[in-house]
Amino acid sequence: MKTHYYLGWFSTFFPENLGRVLQEDITDRQSLAMISANPFFDEEDGTTERSWLDHSGIMFDEYHLINHRIPKEDAQKLIQNASVIFLLGGDTIKQNDFLMAYGLSDLIKKSRAVVMGASAGAINMSSKWLCSKNFGYEVEISSIYDGIGLDNFSVLSHFDLENNISLVQSELAPLSEELNIYASNKDCAIRTKGDIIDIFGKVYLISHSKIQKLDETL
Repeated sequence: MKTHYYLGWFSTFFPENLGRVLQEDITDRQSLAMISANPFFDEEDGTTERSWLDHSGIMFDEYHLINHRIPKEDAQKLIQNASVIFLLGGDTIKQNDFLMAYGLSDLIKKSRAVVMGASAGAINMSSKWLCSKNFGYEVEISSIYDGIGLDNFSVLSHFDLENNISLVQSELAPLSEELNIYASNKDCAIRTKGDIIDIFGKVYLISHSKIQKLDETL
């Protein structure tokens, strides 16, 4: 049974109840493969995301950061051998381009590892996502990007949702006719385990142009 975590951004660390669930799900702790969302910026090292796991007592024997310094073939092997794959936060478009250029998307989709993504990483884990200037992207024309497609829905992660409900609803209405969209702000998580979807924090579902706040289940 595959397990995926779509995370927002956490102000400090994972809350205790979320950390406990992660501890239960992450039983194989041999190798953590982190995929940069700023692959050509050498200072991007995943320290913040790793600290969330450390604080919850989730340590690994090996830690690997995948960016432009890692040869494509080596990056693919690290993904294939990973216990946990963590798509880091940062630039969603650059990470998406990097995943495609390195041929990592299919390998991640086939992997039995626990797959996690924070902010940009969570967005790229989803099936499709909307790139729009209203969501902070430096583009003039909105467009739909294909994500990895770990689950058949779209994600808007780490966005000031509470103050922009009407904007989000109208902007995502066309895509919501095709796919369910899960939208969240900081300190939130969506977990899929097989066919079960669990919610942590303030998460909204946008479906067929309608928006509703979901009850927490974690």
